[in-house]
Formats: sequence, structure tokens, C-alpha cells
Amino acid sequence: MSTTRPYPLRFEPILKEKVWGGRRLAALGKAIGPEALVGESWEIADLARTSVSGGGGDAARSIILSGPRAGATLHEVMHEWGEALLGGAAPADDGGFPLLIKFLDAGENLSVQVHPSVEYAAKHADAYVKHEAWCVVDAAPGASIYCGLQPKETRETLTQRIASGSVADAMIAIPATPGNIIHLPSGVVHALGAGVLVAEVQTPSDTTYRLDDWGRTGRELHVDAALDSAFDESGRPTIAALDLPAPSRDVVSTEAFRIEQHVLRNGGAVELETRNSPLILMALRGGANVNFTDHDAMSLDAGETVLIPAALERCTARGDAALLAITIP
Repeated sequence: MSTTRPYPLRFEPILKEKVWGGRRLAALGKAIGPEALVGESWEIADLARTSVSGGGGDAARSIILSGPRAGATLHEVMHEWGEALLGGAAPADDGGFPLLIKFLDAGENLSVQVHPSVEYAAKHADAYVKHEAWCVVDAAPGASIYCGLQPKETRETLTQRIASGSVADAMIAIPATPGNIIHLPSGVVHALGAGVLVAEVQTPSDTTYRLDDWGRTGRELHVDAALDSAFDESGRPTIAALDLPAPSRDVVSTEAFRIEQHVLRNGGAVELETRNSPLILMALRGGANVNFTDHDAMSLDAGETVLIPAALERCTARGDAALLAITIP
């Protein structure tokens, strides 16, 4: 077993080409091929398996880029360092890291989809809940995010809309405004509109049921499972929990994760604590220097993500940047 002292970890992004993907992740430092349409950059991942329709079916484990444990996986180091990395946070049910962190670039509309509701997952062994939150990084003028069904929608009316190609009319659409955070519990029908770039924080599952694909053909739909997940036992649609903070120190708190949003200007600084949890910093724009009490300072530029072990306890970020600070309650 490694006796390496815990240190901040950067990982090789896992890039996923998607029919709805775009090219803007290149501006966030991602190595996109000249013709590729990349929809997702998995920044921190530790999945023993992925769904065929989501992550491609293989395992997805982040590989450390630098330092004494370069080349090792997050999974290996998590088990080597134990509480020094996780603090009081519990691993996922499969023993993996308890969060999955991404950037998403919707060059076209993302499929209308839903992740298994808690009730549905309890009845199906191959279904895993996926609670998530999106923070809007950039958006084209007039772009929207679809986040839930209209309250009066029923399974019957939604089924009719699927047949007629009018699912969008059943959904709640809000403007995609940079800095806004949208919390989407598992079971909420949702989609990114074309032109929206987000950072995504989620529980470690990629079980996704497509309800509609905006007229695109060739990709599997999962209508029955999606409908079963989208409505509770009373027949009402699952409601989105919307948190729309202005760019400031507002907090989104769920049972699975806590997100703070920090905007630093003119060399401003913020003190951050791990709170007996791993601390994940995502730079959405600009750049910052991150200083530690007992570790060398590091830079963090737009598009970069770093995982700070719980044992490091605290750090100071200073610069001109928009940052997400993510911990596990």
C-alpha cells in the first residue's frame, strides 16, 4: 500500500463525443479533435461500469495527472488514503468516489431525459438514482434550460405529446443565465437547450432514460422507464428544486452535495475549508492561485478541476475567477 502523503489531485479529463455536443470545451482547455463534437468532459469519475446509452458501457475511473501518484486511478488512491481523502464522507454504494463531476456543452438540444426516481430505482436492480445540479457557465442569447414538467401534465398527456413530437410544450423552460444553479433531483424530466455550457455536480450514476430526442433518429428511447420515473404514485410529476443564486457566496445544499459559488475580482480572496470532506474546486472562468498551509501553492485556470483531500483542511483561493467549491455533507 502506498504511503504517499495526500496532496491536491488533478485528473485527465474523460471526453465523451455526443450527437448534441459542441466545440466550446476546447476553450476550457480540453483536447478536442479537429472534427469532434464533444458533449461531456468527465472531470472526476469513479464508476465501475456505465450504461451503454450514457457512458458507453465501460468503467470510467479518473487517472491522476501529476505528483507522486501520477498514473494511478482515483479509485486506487481513495482506498490507499482512506479518511485522509474522504474525511467523514461515505463512499458510493459500490465503493467508488461519491460524486461525478462534469462539464457539458450542448451544441444542440440535449435529449429530453429523466434519471430513475427513488421509487423506480427501489424496484429495479439495474436502475440507479442520479441527483444533479447544473451551474450555467456560458449560454447563447435566448438559450433555455428545460427543468421539469408543467404541474398539470399527466402520464396520459405526456404520452400523447411523445407521439406527436410536442414534448417541449409539456416542460418548464427558463432562460439559461450564466451563474445560475439548477438542482435536479432524480425523477425530474429535463434537458439542456442548444447553446448552453454547464458544470455538472451529480451522484455517481449515469442511468438515463430518454423520453424524446427532438426528432433525431438512431438513438434508443426508454419511454416506459422514463414515464415510470417521471410521475410519482399519485400520478403527479416529480418537481424540480430550483436554486437560482446570483454569482456570489450562495449555497446549494442537498443530502448528496453542497455547492458554494465564489466570484473573485481584482485579486480578491476566499478562505475555503474541507469540512471533514473532500473539497472539489472547479474554475468556470478566469484564474486563481490556491494556497495551502502545508502544501505547495497551485494555479487553477478556467476549465480545470482539482480534488483536495479532507486532510488538507483549508486553503485560500485568490485571483479573478468564478469558482465552484463542492463538498459532501
